[in-house]
Amino acid sequence: MTPDRIILADTIHTLEPGHRGPVQAIATSGGRITALGTRDDAGSWAAAGTEILDLGSATVVPGLVDAHAHPVFGLDITAGADLSGVQDLDEVRRRLAAEASRLGPGEWIQAWGLDPNAFGGVPVTAEAVEGVLGGRPAFVRLFDGHSALASSRALEVAGIDGPRSFDGAASVVCDADGRPTGLLLEFPACELVARHLPAETLEQRGDRLAQVLEGFAAAGLTGVHVMDHSEESAALYRALEERGELPVRLRCSPWCSPGTGPDAWAALAATIGIGGRRWEVAGIKLFIDGTIDNGTAWLYEQDTLGESTAAYWPDPAEYSRAVAFFAERGIPTATHAIGDAGVGHVLDALLALKPVVRGRAVHRIEHIETVPDAVVERFIGSGVVASMQPTHCTHYSRADQSDNWSVRLGPVRARRAWRCRDLRDLGTTLALGSDWPIAPFPPLPIIADAQLRRRAGTHDEPILPSQALTARQALEGYTSHAARAAGAWGESGSIAVGKRADLTFLELDPLTAEPDELAESAVLGTAVDGDLRLGMARAERLSF
Repeated sequence: MTPDRIILADTIHTLEPGHRGPVQAIATSGGRITALGTRDDAGSWAAAGTEILDLGSATVVPGLVDAHAHPVFGLDITAGADLSGVQDLDEVRRRLAAEASRLGPGEWIQAWGLDPNAFGGVPVTAEAVEGVLGGRPAFVRLFDGHSALASSRALEVAGIDGPRSFDGAASVVCDADGRPTGLLLEFPACELVARHLPAETLEQRGDRLAQVLEGFAAAGLTGVHVMDHSEESAALYRALEERGELPVRLRCSPWCSPGTGPDAWAALAATIGIGGRRWEVAGIKLFIDGTIDNGTAWLYEQDTLGESTAAYWPDPAEYSRAVAFFAERGIPTATHAIGDAGVGHVLDALLALKPVVRGRAVHRIEHIETVPDAVVERFIGSGVVASMQPTHCTHYSRADQSDNWSVRLGPVRARRAWRCRDLRDLGTTLALGSDWPIAPFPPLPIIADAQLRRRAGTHDEPILPSQALTARQALEGYTSHAARAAGAWGESGSIAVGKRADLTFLELDPLTAEPDELAESAVLGTAVDGDLRLGMARAERLSF
């Protein structure tokens, strides 16, 4: 077959097991890879109409895929002032005051990315910021996306004057007198206030989503495992596809929530396969717990504040029945499980399935932040995928265990943090991602952090350096292992004849570059279905 395009580069990492010999040329046609070889080989492939793209000293790798992100849900979370990375309460107040000053009287103040470490170990309450809000309603998302602060005026607008009951482990936090402190834990509680926020039009949200997806592509991503989905998501994707092609592939997983049953599960199952040209509903997302920072994770023993003792599902057995329902139908599942008891219960539910049932689809556990040896070892031979986010470790915890996450867990459990290397060494498929907007999405800094166990570009002390991944393991987390986590190895994850022509072009070689340098290096472009998106590429383009 005469190729549409030939891509040349000094270094091409196929990540195809068993591949031998140097590769410096890739031929593509109809969105597929049709030939691999040397520069000399490529001379015999070209014909009239073949475009040649010579990237010179650049490196080509399989298209990078973020295994856990929230591009549509992120539109809600990232409204207003950005508080990401702020570690000082005075700076939080300053940014909220600046946001208030640009708004009219009575308008909602919104912000996101609030780190509880900014409160210096004291309880997170709205009282700490009320003085700069000018009596306006305010809704501030915490960095984990599972919690928010609502001002007294916002609580009044929402009609919240005391505790509420929820099907799952959500809470309107109240003081000893039963008065809300402003802290809302988990999605159902946050939604009580969020539903009163000013609404955007579908067109406005589409424009914002387009910017997010363009940002993903510019950062080197060719695909995203989207860990949420809704009718609005589908409408947004369709609207963007009417404008042109999505710049990245989107594999979507709608949520299955506590309190539902077989009828609701069947309705979710019926959405599998719905999609467009580059997006598809392909799995189901569940939650077994919340977050350690909020005290809503599920631990075998309570945290140092006496919290994190229960599952997100009031009846964990119902969760197990839900997982079995989808597994029996060959539908992949991905379960948010952060605490040791949460991860253990998900493994219980999956390992209780007959192997033939469990093998009908790929099942994953998302996050896995603290687990003992006995739980880690249960991954051996299970086929269960670990999906983890290295920058949750490097951005929000500290080697000296002075951060909120570590303090809540105590020293023993904090030393079991993000055990990426242990899971890889046991043969577990380990997919890596950002969980954007919980952490930034550019993949190169994440690949670097996975090797450094500290934030790239800093002199921070590494956090449990024994859990550092090798350069190849970190790259595989965004390529071959991400593909296996999606059950898509036959189509993607390596550069091989017959697979999709999804590629990422990099300035530096991620297998040999120093991680700190890699994090700061350029992404030259991507190809999705062979369609090029070149940014800073120093390339020569020729046509025969």
